[in-house]
Amino acid sequence: MKSLFIPLLALSVWCDAALAGGIEQLKGFLAETRSAKASFVQVVASKSGRKQESAGNMAFSRPGKFRWSYEKPYQQLLVSDGTKLWSYDKDLEQVTIKKLGDVLGNTPAAFLAGSGDLEKNFTLSEPGKVDGVEVVDAVPKDKDSTFQRVRIGFVDKLPKMMEVRDNFGQVTTIVFSGFERNPTLPSGAFTFTPPKGVDVIGE
Repeated sequence: MKSLFIPLLALSVWCDAALAGGIEQLKGFLAETRSAKASFVQVVASKSGRKQESAGNMAFSRPGKFRWSYEKPYQQLLVSDGTKLWSYDKDLEQVTIKKLGDVLGNTPAAFLAGSGDLEKNFTLSEPGKVDGVEVVDAVPKDKDSTFQRVRIGFVDKLPKMMEVRDNFGQVTTIVFSGFERNPTLPSGAFTFTPPKGVDVIGE
C-alpha cells in the first residue's frame, strides 16, 4: 500500500494545481514568489487597431523592486529600488526620476512586484480558462485609475500573460516566457546610475 500511496498522493497534488482557478493560482503565486525573472513580448494595440511590438527581459523582488528592460525595437529601461523609479530612454539620452510612493499598489505592476494585498485595490473575478490559461480579471477600485481592467493568466501558479485595457481604448498584452521563481538576482539589479552626459529630469 505504501508504494501505491505515494504516487496517488503526487497525482492528487498535481490535479489540485491543474484544477485550481485563476484567483487561487494568483494567491498561490503571491504566497510562493518573492522574486522572479522572465523574458517577455509586449504588443500595444491602439483604439484604431494599430499595433506596436517590443521585447525584452524583466525581474522583480517584492515589495516594489523591479527592472523592466526593453531590448527591441528600441532600448528603454525602467528600474525601481522600492523608493525611486528611474526611466531611461537610450535614444533620447534622457533619464526621468520619480518617487515610487504608494502608486505601485494601484497599477498593473502590483500583480508582480507589489506587496500582495491586491484585494485592497482591485475587485477580482474569474472568467474561466482562455486559450488553456486560467484567467483573473482585476478592476481597480480607484475611480481615478488610468486603466479599466487588468487580465492576468496563470499556468501552474506562474504568470503566462497580462492584458491591460486603459481608459483610452488602448490594449497592452504581455506574454511571458522562461518565468523563473525565486532566482538568485545580481545585487545591483534594482539600482540605476544615469550614464554620463544624459539629461536627468526629476530628483
